[in-house]
Amino acid sequence: MPKTAPIAQDVLRLSRDSLPTDTAELARYLVGKTIVRKIGRSRLSGRIVETEAYPPGDASGHAYRGRTVRTKSLFLERGFAYVYFIYGTSYMLNVTAEEPGVGAGVLLRAIEPLDGINIMEGLRKTTKITDLARGPGRLAAALKIDQRLDGIDLCADGSLWLGAAVREPGAIGKSVRIGISREVDRRLRFFETGSQFVSGPSKALRGI
Repeated sequence: MPKTAPIAQDVLRLSRDSLPTDTAELARYLVGKTIVRKIGRSRLSGRIVETEAYPPGDASGHAYRGRTVRTKSLFLERGFAYVYFIYGTSYMLNVTAEEPGVGAGVLLRAIEPLDGINIMEGLRKTTKITDLARGPGRLAAALKIDQRLDGIDLCADGSLWLGAAVREPGAIGKSVRIGISREVDRRLRFFETGSQFVSGPSKALRGI
C-alpha cells in the first residue's frame, strides 16, 4: 500500500495572484498542490497528481459554445470552482483559468489522499487507497463535491480551497487528454510520473 501522511493543519492557502493566468500553465502548476475540503468539523485533503487543461477556444471544453446557465461559473476569473454533473452518475471539479469573462478551466483528475482517508473510504465504499480518488468522478465523490460547490472561491477560506504543496512533486509528465472526442491530439494532460494515484491506461501513464 502506498504511504500517505496527514498534512499540517496550517497548510498555506494559494492566493489568486500565485495562479498562472495561462490555462496550460495553471494545469501544470496545480500538480503537487493540495485540495482541501471541510465538512463540518472534519477535514479531507489530497495532493493533486493529475490535471487536464481546457484553454479558451478548445472544442472539447464546456466554454466552446459560449456562456450558459450551466457553464457561467467557468467564465469567472481564475481560482474558482466549476462543478458539473456528467453521465448521470458523477460530478467533476474544475479550477477556472484565465481572466474574468474568458471561459477556460483545469479539470482535477486525481489526488493522493492525505487527510480524512477514513471518511473518503466511507464515501467511496472502498478501502483501496489508490482507488479512492483516481479519476475525476472518484475524486469528487471522495471529497463529497456536488453542484452546491459550483462557483465557490478556491482561494478563500471556505468549505473547499486550494493549498500549497506539502512536498515537492516528482517529475511532471505530459500527454494527450483522456476520454474526449475533439482536439484529441493536444498534449494538455499533466501528471506526477510514478504516482500510483494517477488515472488512465498504462500508455497514458507513460505520457505517450
